[in-house]
Amino acid sequence: MLGPLLWILVCCFAASGSAFAGEDDAEANAVWRQLRAALFGARPIAVADEDTLALEAPARAADAAIVPIAVRSRLDPSAAHHVKTVWLVIDGNPSPVAATLHFGLESGRADVETRVRIEQYGFVRAIAELDDGSLYMATRFVKASGGCSAPAGKDPAAAAANLGRMRLKVDDAGGEWRRAQLMISHPNTSGLAMDQITRLYPKPHFVRQVTVQYRGRPVLVAEVGFSISENPSFRFMFRGEGGGELAAEVVDTDDRSFESRVPVTARADGI
Repeated sequence: MLGPLLWILVCCFAASGSAFAGEDDAEANAVWRQLRAALFGARPIAVADEDTLALEAPARAADAAIVPIAVRSRLDPSAAHHVKTVWLVIDGNPSPVAATLHFGLESGRADVETRVRIEQYGFVRAIAELDDGSLYMATRFVKASGGCSAPAGKDPAAAAANLGRMRLKVDDAGGEWRRAQLMISHPNTSGLAMDQITRLYPKPHFVRQVTVQYRGRPVLVAEVGFSISENPSFRFMFRGEGGGELAAEVVDTDDRSFESRVPVTARADGI
């Protein structure tokens, strides 16, 4: 995770309009260059092919506060090389590291869908680290603005009443894989949207960590920030052979903890 000083540094770059490059040059972005050095030093980062890592995002978002994003890898975690960690970076956001996703061996393939806020036109990046330490990056230029500073989509009182409610469901993805979705009722307040009545800015209050386990073994650990949209949602893969329990724990910036569990039944074919 980034230290407080580095967050300040990154946010200062994010506030500068001259820091951003056009959609024809992903490496010319000043925020990315600073962040790249902080996270990865001088380690080489190769362009990802679709088997290693694919990033899905719309070229133009319908709603900058709810932009669908997916990162997918076809590498099997039991193979010689597999994805251990993915950093999701949004160059133009006040806090550019939207999520750091750590995949356990129970995750199946590194495959996650979520929704993010995007503050201004710019690159969205997914950087994967494989188990051998190699790095690969996929990029998409997304035209969206105002997502981080947009007002909440729901009434604050209703959001507070439903805070922490979760729904965890499991689908059959075929073979040994299962696809699950975790939906969290949480305002994920960025602190950047002014209250139009009080003219004050609220305290940031958002989900900061999501931990998912199957049969007590890690599937996904996600360190996230307010760049994840209000009422966070995560779809992910896991190895669901046999029966067991899928469990999710969520912790927010007020150190409130929420849990949800769902039984996973063996399929008729015995897998």
